[in-house]
Amino acid sequence: MISCGPTKSAYGRWLSGVETYVNARLSWLNRFTFPLLTALILLGVSVVFAAQGEKRNEAVAGLYSKDAAVRRDAVDQLARVGTSVDADLVIEALYDSDPEVRVHAEAAVWQLWSRSGDAEADRLLKSGIQRMEDGQLRQAVEVFTRITERKPDFAEGWNKRATAYYLLEDYERSLKDCAEVIKRNPQHFGALSGYGMIYLRLGRPETALGYFERALEINPNMKGVEESIKVIRYKLRQDGRQDI
Repeated sequence: MISCGPTKSAYGRWLSGVETYVNARLSWLNRFTFPLLTALILLGVSVVFAAQGEKRNEAVAGLYSKDAAVRRDAVDQLARVGTSVDADLVIEALYDSDPEVRVHAEAAVWQLWSRSGDAEADRLLKSGIQRMEDGQLRQAVEVFTRITERKPDFAEGWNKRATAYYLLEDYERSLKDCAEVIKRNPQHFGALSGYGMIYLRLGRPETALGYFERALEINPNMKGVEESIKVIRYKLRQDGRQDI
């Protein structure tokens, strides 16, 4: 009888040989392919970071352009690719001669301040803000507290909790959190104006005035704060305190 294929025992030997060959090839692939893939991934990450770094450097250079449109685009670019430390550069643009650049600069500062460098903390910040906007103030406080515990150096976690406490009319805790913000970010005009709002609520207009003035000195574009300063000064003069 003529066999049209390997016998059972021969087939078994053939299959065993195939398995040995495949295992050897897989071993070779594991030894060389995985390190290669890892290297390619790291290279890709490095390229991305390098590209972002280049865009950041271009944006920083654009902040000092004579062209207002270039300065505006530079502010927007830095808002997209910058980190929280870049906010100090953008704050200078709050005094730009062009009003549109100033508007974009203020929005960019808030964007940069909202980046902690920790993905989970950033996610919690967004979640807490949403809860605050939905009127779930107690839940918002809990979320912001998790941020301050996870990332205590992140000023915006403290600032958002200060805001939630203010809305809850818990002014003592709000003041304490404002102090934590300023300790970490002395140029935080939001926290400074928050101080002013709290002290107005507490019936201390002169103290409020000092904080409002500090906030406006950093960011001269806050019309609400500017109006508050005028009203406080007027009322203090009405009360006979002409030196204010």
